[in-house]
Amino acid sequence: MAAIEDFAPEKWDAILAINLSSAFHTTAVALPLMRKAGWGRIINIASAHGLTASPYKSAYVAAKHGVVGLTKVTALETAEEAITANAICPGYVLTPLVEAQIPDQMKTHNMSRDQVVREVMLARQPSKAFATVDQLGGTVAFLCSAAADQITGTTISVDGGWTAL
Repeated sequence: MAAIEDFAPEKWDAILAINLSSAFHTTAVALPLMRKAGWGRIINIASAHGLTASPYKSAYVAAKHGVVGLTKVTALETAEEAITANAICPGYVLTPLVEAQIPDQMKTHNMSRDQVVREVMLARQPSKAFATVDQLGGTVAFLCSAAADQITGTTISVDGGWTAL
């Protein structure tokens, strides 16, 4: 996290490579295989930050907006095939990475764990609850089902209401 003018260019490049270029390269390799099979699903994990922004997160927000755009382009390029492309946009998900950030946030804000989770981490997530890996997996499973054959080029928010604000 840094203001744009203070954001290290090498950090910018790394964040875009991890969060956007990887989705492009994976899609480029997968599409010929899906076309050969006559069916496929591209499901990118974007973020609530693919639909909205926060200050001091320029690279991450730009990358996740890029993932949403790449997903839409992919959907249009495969629209007449049995291949769909969608993006899931989670808010905060309780992963080991997020769990590891809590102690530092407690120190920074001089707050208890519960206070940090509710007032800092989930401040923009109206449900005040983390999304779970199981919820994201269920969304992926749905997008892979026949019920989602005509769902393409869109985003599904799993963010406890964050993007409804």
